[in-house]
Amino acid sequence: MNQALHNSEPSTRQLMYWLYFCAFMVFAMAIIGAITRLTESGLSIVEWRPLIGALPPLNETEWNRVYELYKQSPEFEHKHYWMNLHDFKQIFFWEWFHRLWGRAIGLAFALPLLYFWLRKRIPQGWGLKLLGLFLLGGAQGVMGWIMVKSGLVDRPSVSHFRLAAHLSLAAIIFCALILSARAISKPAETRYKFDGLGLAALVCVFITLIWGAFVAGLDAGLVYNHFPKMTPEHWLPPENVIDPLNNHGWVQFTHRVLALICLVVVGAYAHVRKAHYVGAALLIQIGLGISTLLTNVFIPLAAMHQGGAFILLATLVFALTRPYPLNNAAGD
Repeated sequence: MNQALHNSEPSTRQLMYWLYFCAFMVFAMAIIGAITRLTESGLSIVEWRPLIGALPPLNETEWNRVYELYKQSPEFEHKHYWMNLHDFKQIFFWEWFHRLWGRAIGLAFALPLLYFWLRKRIPQGWGLKLLGLFLLGGAQGVMGWIMVKSGLVDRPSVSHFRLAAHLSLAAIIFCALILSARAISKPAETRYKFDGLGLAALVCVFITLIWGAFVAGLDAGLVYNHFPKMTPEHWLPPENVIDPLNNHGWVQFTHRVLALICLVVVGAYAHVRKAHYVGAALLIQIGLGISTLLTNVFIPLAAMHQGGAFILLATLVFALTRPYPLNNAAGD
């Protein structure tokens, strides 16, 4: 990366730093989103106002208005019926902050993009790619509202499938930003080499992330809190119905199995390619997952676990995009 930085034009370096900064904001968004979900704040705002919704209620009349709207939601009727206005304000904050951070990401991407475009500093072939990233970010906002809507009709929680789609799209945007930053700063005399083992490792982590979202959406992490067994007596969930997509115990068990597969596949990649930082991120992430389980989903650990998944993805993307000189393309 240092060689890439040395050989890049100043405007290219600015583009690279900008894209890395946006990737960091998406990473922070993943952690904020985890806290929002874990504090059961995600359904506290039952309306979507992309522009004027950036401001929180500024007076008691507005607070009472949004509180009355929330009282009509399934979550209030079935779970939070005990909440008064003061309690509501606590959960409102995290969802408002989550949406505000999403708007901030949009501005942090759109305004510099417009500046670089007007100043003709975008390298040839990158204009449509960067515009596509911006549209992908907009789609993520729409996906977030589609997810929230699933918990406002007849159930006091969002669909775990829509939650997985929301988190997966965030992970795709995060990886795409890092890939773009790496590629846009690449000197002409180097190339990137994608190998099969590395791509398999990336796919394993991504699939495990999806099942982690299933676990979160179903609150399946609260069901069995022993390790390595599911219960002190059972290695497998004791439920009669085997359903890794909807059954709480089997969803959690599937997430565990996928994590073990990641340990083997990602661990093999880290060892073979001497990508020790990937191995370190992998072990930390598994440790965070086990700790989250054993502590009955302690919120700080659970939020760090979600952030750890994004860090692991980032290390894999960096390892997969290590630049190789063209005159030594066959080497590692």
